[in-house]
Amino acid sequence: MMKKLFSTLAVILLFLSCAKPEQEVYMFSFFQNNGQDGLHLAYSYDGLSWTALNDNKSFLAPEVGNAKLMRDPCIIKGGDGLFHMVWTVSWNDKGIGYASSPDLINWSEQKFIPVMEHEKGARNCWAPELFYDKDSSRYMIYWATTIPGRFEETDSTGDSGYNHRMYYTTTKDFKTFTDTKLLYDKGFNAIDATIQKIGGKYVMFVKNETKYPKAEKNIRIATSDYLTGGYSEPSKPITDNWVEGPTVAKTDMGWVVYFDKYTRHSMGAVLSDDLKNWTEISDKLSFPAGTRHGSVFKVKKSILENIKKSEAAE
Repeated sequence: MMKKLFSTLAVILLFLSCAKPEQEVYMFSFFQNNGQDGLHLAYSYDGLSWTALNDNKSFLAPEVGNAKLMRDPCIIKGGDGLFHMVWTVSWNDKGIGYASSPDLINWSEQKFIPVMEHEKGARNCWAPELFYDKDSSRYMIYWATTIPGRFEETDSTGDSGYNHRMYYTTTKDFKTFTDTKLLYDKGFNAIDATIQKIGGKYVMFVKNETKYPKAEKNIRIATSDYLTGGYSEPSKPITDNWVEGPTVAKTDMGWVVYFDKYTRHSMGAVLSDDLKNWTEISDKLSFPAGTRHGSVFKVKKSILENIKKSEAAE
């Protein structure tokens, strides 16, 4: 009887050990210099100390767009199990880049998505991001564009006449897309938005790109009950000035917003447990040399180990 009981317990314990969710690690997609060599990746177990993969060399060279750059790479895990990536292809182009991968090693053919082709005066499409909406099984792609004269009251507030607002389109298959629409306009020059769904609300972290008459260049927060609109007025700045490219992760420490201190050539971060009170933790960070901003996301540890194995095999 006892022998049978121990045997049953052993089977249960084995089942429980097998059913335990696989450990996840943090990944960071980024670019270097002007984005000419493509996608770089780093990983971290604590969200603070980051190690470059592939000897800090590119995983994927850019092939689309007028300038063939791969700046601001944003990667998310989709509902289909694939990793989907969008990026800035050029300083002055009317579309963005897109590719997908099952493992962050092998990538699909790169695609140019002409999201602002219909706007004759559009100057650019910068810092695109992705959000996967589980309820509708659709992806929202959103980015910043300047259309001279569209928001005349702030046409003189940015660098070289750039006066951005946030726009978006949605898709289920990255083949057909809804018409491009305005996502966020609160009367100021806005860029580098990234969105998280937190506690039933959509939380947008967005850069105030105002340079004149008084420089802002800081990150603020807006919220909405809906993914594609209705976002609030921005909060007070949660960072100091002259930063860009926010990306957000929920860690054991709390919510961390990473950003690029681009005038100081270093990465920074702020930490909060309530999304209201923020503490600077930049001095606790360690990133690979030359890191420029991108996106933070989680992957199963087996994905990371597979990348390491593929490097060793080369």
